[in-house]
Amino acid sequence: MQGDSLGNVKPAFVKRIALELLQKFPEEFTDDFEKNKVLVEKLTTISTKNVRNRVAGYITRLMEDRKKIENEPAS
Repeated sequence: MQGDSLGNVKPAFVKRIALELLQKFPEEFTDDFEKNKVLVEKLTTISTKNVRNRVAGYITRLMEDRKKIENEPAS
């Protein structure tokens, strides 16, 4: 039973950076990881590829979730 439907744990700093970027530039990001990766590199001073990709991946996930919610029919 352990491990069923558990998601990946994201470090707090990855979430904080991603949410700050989404708050400052809400129209820039999409559900395309490659585009988000370039934007994160351009808009931040993150020096490591690993952290940049984690932030871009988290933003992508948030944008995919937001898109799903927007496309759900109202009950």
